[in-house]
Amino acid sequence: MTRLRGAIHKIEADATAKVVLVASSGPGVFCAGADLKERRHMSSSHVKEYANSLRSTFSYFEALSIPTIAVIEGAALGGENATLGLPETGLAIIPGAGGTQRLPRITGRSRAKELIFTGRRCDATEAVLMGLANYCVPAGEAYGKALELAREMTKKGPLGVRMAKKAIDQGMEVADMRSALAVE
Repeated sequence: MTRLRGAIHKIEADATAKVVLVASSGPGVFCAGADLKERRHMSSSHVKEYANSLRSTFSYFEALSIPTIAVIEGAALGGENATLGLPETGLAIIPGAGGTQRLPRITGRSRAKELIFTGRRCDATEAVLMGLANYCVPAGEAYGKALELAREMTKKGPLGVRMAKKAIDQGMEVADMRSALAVE
């Protein structure tokens, strides 16, 4: 997590960066999640510290001023071979790193509860239908699709893209349209 946060800080400090692609360095898995076997041996204070570290790292990603594209091939616990899920309730714990807060903001409260309460995984096609992913491409083509999107974005005015991202993100956090329009 320390190296990941360091990379995020480097990207944010790089005035020439326009888009970030996040991909796995290992085949077949985008993110296998936290090592829950290791977590069993942690004290409750260490679990809290670890969860806060995960949460803050994902919040750093979310707060980047430039677009971020997740290149998901394999498990993310999208490409056609992708599966997404939050299986933690099967282990009598809740999703950490903001999973209980971010998922309902993407899919809606009812769908998030279903996915979290059942621990069910969904495939890439279902992820697109729920708004968890934007595209479902044939296996092995996710990185190419991500590059295509990144190239499209880098042709636009960088300041406009940064400000649009800021307006969208901050506007979604306020309660009413009038306040959201003021953010814009």
